[in-house]
Amino acid sequence: MNSISIIIAIYNRRDELFELLNSLLRQTDKDFEIIVVDDGSKIDLSPTIKLFENQLDIHFDQKTNSGPGLTRNYGAKRAKNDWLVFVDSDVIVEENYIENIKKDLIEIPCDAFGGADKAHKGFNIMQKAISYSMTSVFTTGGIRGNKKAVSKFQPRSFNMGVNKEVFLKVGGFSEMRIGEDPDLSMTLWENGYTTAFFDNIGVYHKRRTDLGKFSKQVYQFGCARPILNQRHPNYVKPTFWFPSLFLLGYVMGVFHYFVWGYGHLLALYGLYTFIVFFHALIVTKNVNIAAMAIIATYVQMFSYGYGFLKSWIKLNILRQSPKEAFPSHFH
Repeated sequence: MNSISIIIAIYNRRDELFELLNSLLRQTDKDFEIIVVDDGSKIDLSPTIKLFENQLDIHFDQKTNSGPGLTRNYGAKRAKNDWLVFVDSDVIVEENYIENIKKDLIEIPCDAFGGADKAHKGFNIMQKAISYSMTSVFTTGGIRGNKKAVSKFQPRSFNMGVNKEVFLKVGGFSEMRIGEDPDLSMTLWENGYTTAFFDNIGVYHKRRTDLGKFSKQVYQFGCARPILNQRHPNYVKPTFWFPSLFLLGYVMGVFHYFVWGYGHLLALYGLYTFIVFFHALIVTKNVNIAAMAIIATYVQMFSYGYGFLKSWIKLNILRQSPKEAFPSHFH
């Protein structure tokens, strides 16, 4: 029997928690438990929990702040069911989310799984633009928005399921605060376990609504990638360099234009911008979202690329340890 425990690690996001729990309340399959772990929030989340405790099998724990990975581990140890399903506190799930997970587990045997990341029709223009940039095949998003199951899919913690026995055997999430979910996926592979993509369990991920916060978030993701490459050298890909080369190419193009008057390199970025705009227009069917998607895409590529390049230099040129280079990335 594929019994499910939903694990929600949360820090402060009271309004988002209400929306997530409300979406779980509407599930067609109601046979699941919810474990909410408050990671040292500065606001009281218990009133929100009380609104649902008579309608859902919900358990609430509070602990000192240790980051999302270790907080999910805390919740996982308290789960009573066979499968752990991790969702971020800023997502909304469709009413057949639990039902589809149970069906897919029968049809697609695996040790861990994940689903797509998409934008809800009620999201604002900025949220939809950021969602596009984070799921597009023309950015670092790629498989996040894919509708095809793959055998080497890296589940991400905004929408990720793991067999509890397997999760505990590999030690759960590591001490990393950023990049802890691909770290877990690759640890599972290294221990002979399988992952899968379920194409019918996508979640609506609100993400950041401010470009500044979005830039900071993807910068941190970029910093984490070379750390992950050190931890899991068998899964390093040349494509990880794409955002950094994108950034360096743009800087070089601007330099060439203003110093020598050559605009050939910048013309390629013009073509890229054109492709992103029309692809976003086709996907979103909205001119305003497509225009904003261009800005979000460049913010993502530049911020991620800078973070990756900075991290790579610190780890490989300056020979710093990951914890020395980025202490805030670890517990």
